[in-house]
Amino acid sequence: MNEKELKTSPKQRVFIILIAVIMVGSIIASYAAIVLAGGASSATSTVDSAKISEEKKAEYEEAYSKKVAEFEAATKSDYDKFIKYKSKIAAYNETTANEGGVLVEDLKTGSGKTLENGDSEYLAYYVGWCADETIFDSSFNSNTNPTAFDKVLDASLGMIEGWRTGVEGMKLGGIRIITVPSELAYGDSMEICGGYNKPLKFMVMAVAKEDPLKTMASELDAAYMRVQYANYGIDYDAMMSQ
Repeated sequence: MNEKELKTSPKQRVFIILIAVIMVGSIIASYAAIVLAGGASSATSTVDSAKISEEKKAEYEEAYSKKVAEFEAATKSDYDKFIKYKSKIAAYNETTANEGGVLVEDLKTGSGKTLENGDSEYLAYYVGWCADETIFDSSFNSNTNPTAFDKVLDASLGMIEGWRTGVEGMKLGGIRIITVPSELAYGDSMEICGGYNKPLKFMVMAVAKEDPLKTMASELDAAYMRVQYANYGIDYDAMMSQ
């Protein structure tokens, strides 16, 4: 799972923090916890001048829906390979998971390059779940009744240590389950799975960071960002152009 859902520029960080202070909570607030502060006063006028119209908001939402549909269609083959192993998303013992270190189980061996220590130039479909079998995040379009992928992670944006260790030796195209003890996940720095110091499990399918998937993933992220800002009444494109 990403340490940062999306990387942000210094200018973006100012606006994200300001929005979090003004509106409190949700996705934008989660960004604020990981970005730098400063320049709030100058940001206020820019945010005010970038207020979004309902028409523009609807335009962004429609564009995002189209990107999602395109992504779902383009990644159907990968989804079909991945979903076969959904039954592997099962409950596990927290104590055992915390004491065992990073453990891996290969479900499908890939045929691409082998990921080495520190390698981050790849994309990944994934499911992350808790000891009680609850999915806390995934590439699925629905955590409960998935029918397709609607996102993919760019590993270069920064992954937790247990993930980085867990993918070592994995071949692109393969599917692997990684058990991550709490100290190599979020430890006491973030509440997840109902508390702190929780071990996590991931099912990961690593793929090449190449076009057309690379460009589609980037465009999907950008469309998602526009919609999230629009939900707070801000035109992202207008704000960033000032």
